[in-house]
Amino acid sequence: MTTRLAAVLASLLLLLLPVAALAATPPALVEGVDYQRLDTPGTYQPVKKGEIEVVELFAYGCHHCADFAPMLEAWKAKQPKHVRVRYASVTYDPLARAFFAAQRIGALPRTHLATFRALHDARELPSNPSDDELAAYYAGLGVDAKKFRAALDGPEVARDMQAAHAFATRVGLRGTPMVVVGGRWHVRGGSLEEILQNTAALVANPPAP
Repeated sequence: MTTRLAAVLASLLLLLLPVAALAATPPALVEGVDYQRLDTPGTYQPVKKGEIEVVELFAYGCHHCADFAPMLEAWKAKQPKHVRVRYASVTYDPLARAFFAAQRIGALPRTHLATFRALHDARELPSNPSDDELAAYYAGLGVDAKKFRAALDGPEVARDMQAAHAFATRVGLRGTPMVVVGGRWHVRGGSLEEILQNTAALVANPPAP
């Protein structure tokens, strides 16, 4: 390659770089289409300065939530520490109690996705399992059954459920899964993939308060 040809190619590359960068930039989100501003803002749980909270309101019995759960978990694993991904189970049933009990004893990494799979794929749990069935299934995942049952029957789980339902009421929950970013924005989208994309965009570039 001659020096002159190399210089021409380099010049063309420099001209194309801004175009490529522009093409890679996602379009700005539109309020009322991609997200909805909440009338009563406020985070689900306290956050420190510089942190941004992402909350998924879900139900284990919801098949859309079952499809969304591994997508959100994979996205969560790639986020920096200031992005606080949290979950709020919004049903009044044994599965919601199991979620908060597992959360209390630090067992969610073992139980969360497994519970969705057991209900929707493997059919290893009934839709309305007993405490004994839940304890036995979670023990098979390596969860300490004694600690789980103690948490399941403890007053903290009842308070956690009340807090989740209070948050769901405040944000106007009408269906699951629902994602709230920063305690201010209800993420919208035509598909689960679009909801996750819009969530990521809101985290990266939050709208003005």
